[in-house]
Amino acid sequence: MPAAVLAALPVRPFICALGDFPGADLPLRLERLIPSLRALQDQGVTEVVFAGAVQRPRLDPALFDGATAQLVPRLLSAMQAGDDATLREIIAIFEDYDLTIRAIPDLAPDLLPGPGVLAGRITERDAADAIRAATIVAALGAVDVGQGACVAQGQCLAVETLPGTDAMLVAVAGLTPTLRPVPALGRGLFYKAAKPGQDRRIDLPTIGPQTMELAAKAGLGGVAFEAGSVICLGLPQMIADAERLGLFLWSRPC
Repeated sequence: MPAAVLAALPVRPFICALGDFPGADLPLRLERLIPSLRALQDQGVTEVVFAGAVQRPRLDPALFDGATAQLVPRLLSAMQAGDDATLREIIAIFEDYDLTIRAIPDLAPDLLPGPGVLAGRITERDAADAIRAATIVAALGAVDVGQGACVAQGQCLAVETLPGTDAMLVAVAGLTPTLRPVPALGRGLFYKAAKPGQDRRIDLPTIGPQTMELAAKAGLGGVAFEAGSVICLGLPQMIADAERLGLFLWSRPC
C-alpha cells in the first residue's frame, strides 16, 4: 500500500517508517514517538498520511524517552478499548503537534473503486449473501472486531478477527464439506467493508490479488466489498485474476 500511495502523490513525501521500508527518511518506534513528531516538525512537515499494515507492537520499556513515557497510560487505555480507539488516539497525538492527517481516499481516490460489477456475474443468491454478510460485518464493526465475513446461502462460514482476512480465508478453505452448504446451490462470498463510524483517515479495509487467490482456494464464488470504502491494491490484476479463477468481483453500493 505505501508504494501505491507514493505513486499517486505529485511529489515525493518525507517518509517516516514504522519498521523496515526502503528509502525511509526517518525510522519510527512508538517508544520514541514524541522525538519523531518533533523531527517531523523540524523538517517542515504539516500533513501526514498513514499507509500500510501495522501489527500491534511489543513495546520495550527501556526505549521510552521521558516525553513519550508520559503518553503510556493514554495509549494503554486506548489499546484496551480496541483497534479503532487506539488509532483515534494516535491521530489525536499527531494533531496535538499540529500535524494534519490526510485520508488515502482524498489523496489516491482511484484506489477505492465506485459501485459496479468488476468481473463475473452476480446472482440473486449472491446478492442475498452479500446482504447477510454486510449485516454481520456491521455488527462486528460496532464492537471493533473485524471488517470481513464469509457467507454461503445465508450461512456464516467465518468472520474476520485479529489474525486478519488471509487467515480467515485459509480457515474457510479447511472447512469439511459437512460444515458448509452444498456448493451447487451457491458457493458464497467473502465480503469486506469499513466499520460503522470508522475514521476513514486511517485503517481502511484493503484487499488485493492475494484475496482473490485465497477466495478461490476457499471454494467461494466471489468477493464483494463496500463501494468507495475499501482499498483495492492492483485492481487490474484483481479483475484479471477473478476472470481466470471464475470468481465475481463486486463493488457493492452501500
